[in-house]
Amino acid sequence: MNKGFILKALFLLCFLFSQTAQGQSFTPGEIWPDNHQVHINAHGGGILYENGTYYWFGEHKTEGEAGNLANVGVHCYSSDDLYHWKDCGIALSVIENDPEHPISKGCILERPKVIYNPLTKKYVMWFHLEPKGAGYSGALSGIALSDRVTGPYTFLKAVRPNAGSWPINVLPIHKTTRRPSAEEERQCTGGSLPAHPDSLNILGRDMEQGQMARDMNLFVDDDGKAYHIYSSEENSTLHIAELDPTYTGYTGKYIRAFINRFMEAPAMFKKDGNYYLIMSGCSGWNPNAARSAIASSIWGEWKELGNPCIGQDADLTFHSQSTYILPVQGKKNQFIYMGDRWTPQNAIDGRYIWLPIHFEGPKPIIEWKDSWTLD
Repeated sequence: MNKGFILKALFLLCFLFSQTAQGQSFTPGEIWPDNHQVHINAHGGGILYENGTYYWFGEHKTEGEAGNLANVGVHCYSSDDLYHWKDCGIALSVIENDPEHPISKGCILERPKVIYNPLTKKYVMWFHLEPKGAGYSGALSGIALSDRVTGPYTFLKAVRPNAGSWPINVLPIHKTTRRPSAEEERQCTGGSLPAHPDSLNILGRDMEQGQMARDMNLFVDDDGKAYHIYSSEENSTLHIAELDPTYTGYTGKYIRAFINRFMEAPAMFKKDGNYYLIMSGCSGWNPNAARSAIASSIWGEWKELGNPCIGQDADLTFHSQSTYILPVQGKKNQFIYMGDRWTPQNAIDGRYIWLPIHFEGPKPIIEWKDSWTLD
């Protein structure tokens, strides 16, 4: 056999091996190419696992500061190993040439999550929605449906949660006529309030029209019941709300948690019968220290466990913010922290911080790793 041919073949095999080895690891904060060698564009995302395939849904960002608005829609990718992702296209498109539509091009559409409803056999997408030009005053939840996991999804409605319903842990003050004054309303910044949310009675203010809902997530429990977790009451308090059997509305059962703690970016998971939340504080695009909590029931009582991150830059969650906690299929009690490293000056360049979670007793621990694998 030709010696030159053998050398070329060996070189090719070595090259292919090195490329495969490089592709079989997570490298947080680096460019993550899809099957077209284009950086994955699914920010603020979440994962749906179905029949051996993971589906990653997230915000499709565009270049520049204007890319923080929804100019395209929700992007979908698929993978069978979590390392390599195939571009499945735009699952939900914004509406062009109709500025009055709730998901008109230029609206704010954040943190999309998809779950499957076995009763209706529909894929149900929820997201935080702010109508075009309204800033963050809408605090709505958008819902879209599809017969196929990758879409296209059809917009169903935009709602404020639990209109006309009181939470399980309502207080007497909430049922009084106390409401924030105009001056107090002006001082509600999304990161602070002029007084405690109970004394302002923001819950009572919004009871009839529905509660505010900004940063959000979904969680489906072992019994098939689904929950909407969202920052409410001017971001001061987290709500956990039970969804109806179709996953497109509410049962009216919900709780207020972490009152006056200003929790954002909630991500829920379950381990050994306990419920966990990973969250952040409210500091806009700038990172802050993550927070964690545990409860034996989804309805509480929730106990804070502190910052799950350890090591250098732990106080900034490694320059990221939580978006989802991914249970790895086939690997008991293996979970991945999914976070976003936002780049608001050039939204499309946002990076993904995926890190393994381990536990010290009941507390989740997240450590930085330049590179890691599922093994």
